Amino acid sequence: MSSVLTDTQSQGDNRNVSIDRVGVRGLHYPLQIKTEEGSFSTIAKIDLAVNLPADVRGTHMSRFIELLHSKSQNFDLGNLNDLADLLLEKLNAEQGFISFSFPYFREKMSPITEKLSLLEYGIGLEINASGDKVDICTSIVVPVKTLCPCSKEISEASAHNQRAEVSCSFRSLESPSLGLIHRLIKEIEDSSSCELFSLLKREDEKFVTEKAYKSPVFVEDLLRNIKVRLDSYSELVWFRIEAENFESIHNHNAYGLIECDKR
Repeated sequence: MSSVLTDTQSQGDNRNVSIDRVGVRGLHYPLQIKTEEGSFSTIAKIDLAVNLPADVRGTHMSRFIELLHSKSQNFDLGNLNDLADLLLEKLNAEQGFISFSFPYFREKMSPITEKLSLLEYGIGLEINASGDKVDICTSIVVPVKTLCPCSKEISEASAHNQRAEVSCSFRSLESPSLGLIHRLIKEIEDSSSCELFSLLKREDEKFVTEKAYKSPVFVEDLLRNIKVRLDSYSELVWFRIEAENFESIHNHNAYGLIECDKR
């Protein structure tokens, strides 16, 4: 009896239909992410895929997991091109796609009492590889606070305000860095009525409430404020900003988008 198992995936296929992407989707996996500022741990939601020629029956799904596991304890944010090259090599493919999204926590100090706590942001990476060309799109999700200028103008007291979420996707001249991500987070927070904190004592809450009241922004203002700030970043060759207010007096949200291609 032969001990060699049949490699069904590598068999031929006579339907003459190529597949643009095939792989694994929605995989959750722990990662130790290496950056220029040190390492941190997270759990990422991951998609991995490659193209499949018309004459090959299937891809080898297990190889995606093997590749991921080999990099899971040393996932280098500054060396994503090598990850893309390994994907193409291991799957014997001409095109590959990798998507990571994960929570990222930063320690923040409350504005008056200086109490420390963690605030959650989101980071996403989309890597498209074709031959020796690799395209990397980074995205960040930043929660902020907005206060309505119209509500403030027409009301004798107070103004409706709410949490909002800004998503910023960008392509840069260099591999994405944590330093750049931190700077963009600050630009977004400074463009809002006020940044958010997980921990606020009474003195802090008073400060945040009054700061937001003095800095009202529509969702349109928020988008334009961010756009003006990001225009000064020469390392950004393309970016897209999306802002969404989780409205407190409506049963719908306010939303807007700006896209800028500087190439």
